[in-house]
Amino acid sequence: MATDAGPVSVPIPAAAGIGLRAAHHAAFLASRPAIPWVEVHSENFFADGGRQLAVLDALRHDYGLSLHGVGLSLGSIDPLDEEHLRRLQRLVERTEPALVSEHIAWGGVDDTCLNDLLPMPCTREALAHLAARIGMVQDRLRRQILVENASSYLGFAADEMPEWEFVAELARRAGCLLLVDVNNIYVNATNHGFDPLHYLDAMPAGLVAEYHIAGHSVVEAAGERLLVDTHDATVTPAVWELLRAALSRIGRRPVLLERDARLPPLAELLHEARLADELMEAAHVLPA
Repeated sequence: MATDAGPVSVPIPAAAGIGLRAAHHAAFLASRPAIPWVEVHSENFFADGGRQLAVLDALRHDYGLSLHGVGLSLGSIDPLDEEHLRRLQRLVERTEPALVSEHIAWGGVDDTCLNDLLPMPCTREALAHLAARIGMVQDRLRRQILVENASSYLGFAADEMPEWEFVAELARRAGCLLLVDVNNIYVNATNHGFDPLHYLDAMPAGLVAEYHIAGHSVVEAAGERLLVDTHDATVTPAVWELLRAALSRIGRRPVLLERDARLPPLAELLHEARLADELMEAAHVLPA
């Protein structure tokens, strides 16, 4: 199995970056903000040429680049999409990103795309299935990838272990790295009634390569309060505190601020990212 992290144009430091979306491309190119790295959704750059890819070409030699996939459907029982893999491989070879990541989730079955990131049952069968498919992707890309814990709103009766044990064992078995989404841990802890600190303590620090933080929404479902991972608001105080706990327990890593809906001006997003840097500087954290 591939274990080489691959070639890197600009390394990503243990500092805050932002998810760069199309609405901010022009402002980012014009202002060239003093932020060390950005993350983009891989699938938005699969086309041959065009303005989208030109943006990456204009930025990747000055900023660390992370490619974050949302469409590979690692957990599906369908075969891995060969065309998707081919396009991802070509993008990785062209841009030489510092990080490549995907989700511990599935998003389609029987060749039908469900346009969502759906959680996996925490079973030994699912663990083996995911580990094998992650291995296929890493062999194809000739590098380690990161996999991200997903948000969930319903539990599975078939679960054989807690989510945190499933995620940690998956990374060990697949030989991949972990992208720890702190907001998703908080969302799931609230929705399913577990202690998020137990989750953090189960993460193998040596395999954690990145954190995500984001905002979420609160809805009422069947008379109960439910948190939804919407990426349409600022990070809540509770998630900031959980990030502080992650830094203390796991160590300092790159922190990515995600925002995918109700996008604020770029300056506001950069300001929120600076809050993450300030938290890292103020917190007593383990070294990267």
